[in-house]
Amino acid sequence: MKFQFLYNDIERIYIMINLEWYRIFYHTAKAGNLTKAAQELYITQPSVSYAIKQMEETFGVKLFHRQSKGVKLTVEGQALLEYVEPSFSLLDAGEAKINNLKRLTGGELRVGASDSLLKHMLLPHLDSFHADYPDIHIRLSHGKTPDIVHRLKEGHIDFGIVHMPIADPMLEVTALSVIQDCFVAGKAYKELGEQPLTAEKLGTLPLLLLSQGSSTRRFVEQWFAGQGVAVEADIELGSIDLLVEFARRGFGIAFVTRSFVQDELAAGSLTELRTTEPVPSRSVGITIRKDMPLSLAASQFLMTLRSGFPAWNAAR
Repeated sequence: MKFQFLYNDIERIYIMINLEWYRIFYHTAKAGNLTKAAQELYITQPSVSYAIKQMEETFGVKLFHRQSKGVKLTVEGQALLEYVEPSFSLLDAGEAKINNLKRLTGGELRVGASDSLLKHMLLPHLDSFHADYPDIHIRLSHGKTPDIVHRLKEGHIDFGIVHMPIADPMLEVTALSVIQDCFVAGKAYKELGEQPLTAEKLGTLPLLLLSQGSSTRRFVEQWFAGQGVAVEADIELGSIDLLVEFARRGFGIAFVTRSFVQDELAAGSLTELRTTEPVPSRSVGITIRKDMPLSLAASQFLMTLRSGFPAWNAAR
């Protein structure tokens, strides 16, 4: 008898959570007519009658008074409708939200990158994406590559644009573009551009470098160390733009990405200093979490990025 009671309870719960029957109840209550409710739901009138009957048997009360021209809610039916109606309003709103996300008329794009990568690599593509999808909210998170990796792993951003290499089993990293770094100086050091400089000579000059912890700082220190030179920054700054401005004003020699200072080099406000030992090129990549599916907005933006970077197309 006890097991029969449990079985009946489980069966009763299963019937009570049949969402389609609640939908039938809702439409019948609003239409006041079984046939009209069936037409709205594109089902047969007997199917409506069956669902209402099952619900009434489950609850042990009548939900409708049967009348000659339709049905009318009982007190119990009206009480149920007060909860069912807002529930379906929320469900309809949820369906509308999903459809908006599919059409990219809603949602958000969460991207992480350094200030320089945001400005020089992402901004043109964000311009076109925002023009095409103005209702997508864009959330930009800036920081050093290690910071971006941490935020991605914590789920705070959809993907990151980072300096490679990145070795982390949680992440998938794909090369986006190859960049070339170089040393530059303002007019005060212009004569240094006349002949290649050794790492040892550069180490004696006032160096303007990105702050500790950045991948670019680590990269240039490794380049010097590879030639037996230990260096310290005379001035540490937090962005490429500041390095450029300080170099232009004569504070020292800055280590920057060449493509980010093309205008200054062309105008002559900065001069590139050649080195006897070439500075290796490196890659900027896009990184995502392997276990976290991308939102529709993020997927669409990555398609926009892909069209603009041949290196990524080749890697894919």
